[in-house]
Amino acid sequence: MHIHTVYSDGAGTHREVAEAAGRAGLDFVIVTDHNVWVSDVEGTIDGVLLLVGEEVHHVRRIPQASHLLVYGAEAEMALQAADPQQLINSVSERGGFCFLAHPFEKSSPIGADFAAIDWLDWDVEGYQGLEIWNAMSEFKGLLWSRLAALFYVYFPTLGLRGPFRATLRKWDELLAAGHHVTAIGGADAHAGTYHLGPLQRVVFPYEELFRWVNTHVLIQRPLSGDLATDKQLVYEGLRSGRTWVGYDRAASSRGFRFRARSGTNVATMGERLVRTAAVILEVETPARGEIRLLRDGQLVARARGSSLRLTTAEAGTYRVEVYRSFRGNRRGWIFSSPIYVA
Repeated sequence: MHIHTVYSDGAGTHREVAEAAGRAGLDFVIVTDHNVWVSDVEGTIDGVLLLVGEEVHHVRRIPQASHLLVYGAEAEMALQAADPQQLINSVSERGGFCFLAHPFEKSSPIGADFAAIDWLDWDVEGYQGLEIWNAMSEFKGLLWSRLAALFYVYFPTLGLRGPFRATLRKWDELLAAGHHVTAIGGADAHAGTYHLGPLQRVVFPYEELFRWVNTHVLIQRPLSGDLATDKQLVYEGLRSGRTWVGYDRAASSRGFRFRARSGTNVATMGERLVRTAAVILEVETPARGEIRLLRDGQLVARARGSSLRLTTAEAGTYRVEVYRSFRGNRRGWIFSSPIYVA
């Protein structure tokens, strides 16, 4: 959901992006070039649904800040970038929706290209959610020296641990304030070639990044190959917040489920559950892990294994985090969008 091509600062074409996604086993990708919306390239390529959005920022804002991922507006929105709230309003007026990109980052001292680009305009309203985990943002935060950069360019999975704690804290703060905030994850893929003295390397090929941090979306029925139908299915799932972010390099997170029920009422991620009796929350994971269930940002249940069940009478906003051991360390694996229990 966060990818760049030759139309901005990426190395590949739209077709090359889709082909790499197919090799990585993805169902869909959304290209989001900087301040440009490219028309007439959407479609199904090698079994992958290719869609086009836009990553918008105000180019005259120095230092850079507040990048917005725009989907479904079907027009270039960069001319609205100077006023973030007006930009979000304009996206909504065109029937689109948006997410705040890499809201918290860490700068690297090795070059100006690695400065943090945070979201600073927290008074805005009307956005769909947050990009809670951005693979390239986390990689950038590992580059605290040239030696570290050389190491992590070749062994990046030894450094990736999960979303920044500042992002998770802000997400819980927004949820506690009553906002509905969907979670997505992004590769922020560029496939650019970087140089360090005589050494050069593509950091990182599209296919490699597409096996790392992904957004999973529950849709109403399988993709059919028809562009209009499939686009509507994916965008409806995203708008509804039926998502989780998975670090699929540690283990595939396909098959993760998070449900809540009370009497005959049932809800999944992104949905509102009205209590008619006790609330039963159920989590299922496709492999073993450390499952954490949070209500309003506070841990209320924990289990090790592939399932968790909690019976409660408490209203609140519930979300799930799952951690796994990978390459000798505890890593973030699954982060669900919330279920809102009223």
